Amino acid sequence: MPIYEYLCRDCGKVSSYLVMNIREPHRPQCKRCQSGKMTRLISRVARVRSEESRLESLADPSKLAGLDENDPASMARWMKRMGKEMGEDLGEDIDSMVDEAMEEEMAGNGGESGSKDGEL
Repeated sequence: MPIYEYLCRDCGKVSSYLVMNIREPHRPQCKRCQSGKMTRLISRVARVRSEESRLESLADPSKLAGLDENDPASMARWMKRMGKEMGEDLGEDIDSMVDEAMEEEMAGNGGESGSKDGEL
């Protein structure tokens, strides 16, 4: 059963529809404005990969090109790539985690006590 995406030509919203029977004509309506002026979009294709295949890809040394472990932005980009490779979308959470890590690093460099050395 395929899922098709359509773009409303009136309001611009993209809507997804699960088509139960492809032999019957499907006439989508916009979920926002109820318009019938819809254009079918080409969707991304997902491929199924085994966990072993994903882990082999992560072990590829070329995945580490341009990585600077002292640069939080570089580490954030690397973490996003690794998350995508493992099928996880980290979204906006990664940005807040990187900001928090940067603040902790700055506090540690400033000589403040109470750092959590040794904790993961």
